[in-house]
Amino acid sequence: MTFKTRYSRFGFRAMLAVVALAVLAGMVMLLWNAVVPVALAGARPIDYLHALGLLILSRILFGGFRGHGGWHARRRWGRWQAMTPEERAQFHRGTPSGGCPGPRE
Repeated sequence: MTFKTRYSRFGFRAMLAVVALAVLAGMVMLLWNAVVPVALAGARPIDYLHALGLLILSRILFGGFRGHGGWHARRRWGRWQAMTPEERAQFHRGTPSGGCPGPRE
């Protein structure tokens, strides 16, 4: 892969991320303005920059935007792949190795 191809892929992904963030912030603004002022007395509608700030704040506090669990999901999948069929059956019964035992059979 040449430098130019790698650079253009990075540029495309960065541009796609910026566009996705902008669209997501617009959706947050529209949803907030449609729901919150009606549901809560005293709440005011917000503008686009406040919606973007709210989106970033929620990302910081709750760690979203990673898809299905980020590196934690890959780690769990790796553990699942390393299990033997007997360990998987035991896990499904509710007694994962190293965890709390489930209901007695």
